[in-house]
Amino acid sequence: MFILYRTFFGSVAYAPFYILRFPFYKVINVKQTKWYFERTEHPEQLVSTADKLRYYRCGKRLFQSEVADYAGINTSTYLSYESGDRDYYPIDKMKRIANLFDVDILELLDDYNRFLYDGQGKQIRKLRKSMGLTQYQFGKRMGVSAGAVKRWENDRVVIFKSTWEKLVHLAHTIREQKTDRKA
Repeated sequence: MFILYRTFFGSVAYAPFYILRFPFYKVINVKQTKWYFERTEHPEQLVSTADKLRYYRCGKRLFQSEVADYAGINTSTYLSYESGDRDYYPIDKMKRIANLFDVDILELLDDYNRFLYDGQGKQIRKLRKSMGLTQYQFGKRMGVSAGAVKRWENDRVVIFKSTWEKLVHLAHTIREQKTDRKA
C-alpha cells in the first residue's frame, strides 16, 4: 500500500493507493483449442509429439513463449516442436516440458522418440544379436556402415527416423519369420 498526496488550495490531501496484482486471463487461439479438444477426448489418441505438445499446452492455457522460456529454449525452436517439422526432440527439454505440463514424459513422446528415450543402443544391439549378425552384416542389411552401427549401439549418434522405420520393419519381419518357423 502506498499513500498518495497532493496539495489542494494550500492544504495537503492524502489518499490510500493499493497496487493489486492478478494474472490476466490468457486468450489462446480459441479455434485451435476447440479443434484439439473436440478432436480427441483423450491425449493417448494423439500420435505425434507435436500434437501432444499442443494439446497439453492448450489445456494448461499457456503461450508457446511461456513453454519455451520454461524449457530454456528459443520460442522459434519451440514453434518447430509444435509444427511437426522435426523428428527428434531432445530428451532434456522434453523432461522440462513434461514437468511444466505435469505429465509423464512418455505421454509426450511418439514411438520414435520413445525408442530413443528407452536407449537406442541397447535395443539395436539386442536386435542385432538376436539375428546372430555382426555389426558389419547388420549394417549391410540396414544399408549403413559398420561404423554407423557401432556409433548407434554406443549411443554416440542418434539414429535417423527414416532408418529407425527400416529397423522397425526389419524387427517385424524377423518376428514373423520366427512365428512361421514355430508353426
